[in-house]
Amino acid sequence: MKLYRLLTEDDTAAFCHKVSEALNRGWELHGSPAYAFDAARGVMRCAQAVVKEAEGEYSPDLKLGAQ
Repeated sequence: MKLYRLLTEDDTAAFCHKVSEALNRGWELHGSPAYAFDAARGVMRCAQAVVKEAEGEYSPDLKLGAQ
């Protein structure tokens, strides 16, 4: 099955660590990162899509972060 996740975080090292962890767990980057200003909080937010091929059958109950 093919899995998809959209990782999001404030524009800090925490975002880079979140993406790095996913890459080290076998996820692959999908497309370019995105940045947007969160006016309510006054911070930049980052997003990066990642995909992964995995064994098994897809279910909406699947914990994507645990894959």
